[in-house]
Amino acid sequence: MSGSVLLPFVGAVLLMLCSPGPNMVFVLAQSLAAGWRGGAAAALGIAIADLVLTAITALGIGGVIDRSHQALKGTAGTLTGVAAVNQDFLHALYGTFPYVIGFVLLLTLILLTRAFRSVVLAVKAVVLNLFSLGAAFGVVVLVFQEGHGSSLWGVGATGSITAYVPLMVFAFLFGLSMDYEVFMLSRMREAYDETGSTNKAIELGLARTGKLVTSGALILMFAFLVLSSSPGFEIKSLAVGIAAGIIFDATVIRALLVPALMRLFGEANWWMPNWTRVALRLPIRDLAALHPGVLAQPAIPVLDPGP
Repeated sequence: MSGSVLLPFVGAVLLMLCSPGPNMVFVLAQSLAAGWRGGAAAALGIAIADLVLTAITALGIGGVIDRSHQALKGTAGTLTGVAAVNQDFLHALYGTFPYVIGFVLLLTLILLTRAFRSVVLAVKAVVLNLFSLGAAFGVVVLVFQEGHGSSLWGVGATGSITAYVPLMVFAFLFGLSMDYEVFMLSRMREAYDETGSTNKAIELGLARTGKLVTSGALILMFAFLVLSSSPGFEIKSLAVGIAAGIIFDATVIRALLVPALMRLFGEANWWMPNWTRVALRLPIRDLAALHPGVLAQPAIPVLDPGP
């Protein structure tokens, strides 16, 4: 780029950064017009100008919209346009999203605590589900936002994700992965009630549910991968995110982390204080009465004083 193009370009950019506003967009165009001479320099100048205008617009459009809304308060006027509609859509979609997540997690925690009769298992299930969601979001960002492997689906890196895709992935994946968790832990709870041994409960629970969980996850994964072959970009990212989350949940989470953590926690897996039983309307039962041969040992050893 020649000096006659570069100097006005730099001056216009500095002016826009120091005095942001919607009218400053025309300053850059007028300054560059004075230095454009055609050929490669013109093409490079237009490309750089487009990048700068895009960045400045993205940074300043929120403030412009907010100031416009403030100016229209108390009047019959309304603000429209693509930028305003997009911002209103994002606010409507994610304005209460943290409260929705909190409500879903709390309700899930209460229901699982009552179903498994264990606070530890319920908390572990919710936390591991969040890990599955994080892995799914990471795959979507890695493939479609950053572009690593996106050529397999015939698209390039987009630099962003469609606004509603994370919400839809959360809605689908949280329910599917929690279904596997309930299916597996319910069998482990039944085995523990039968044997009174945590290790035996883990062994029987995996033996009874492992093949079913893996087969179901593979079926769903292939179904969503087929869905990802549709022409719509939003459908591709949604389907790949759900498929990645499902297979990650069925392998790394259910087959590895769940039994490993349960083995690590030992008898603490079944901890549930009496006040939670009362709050959840569960009977207070003596586990030693259920398994007299296993759990009826004294908690503190009694020393024989001898003769």
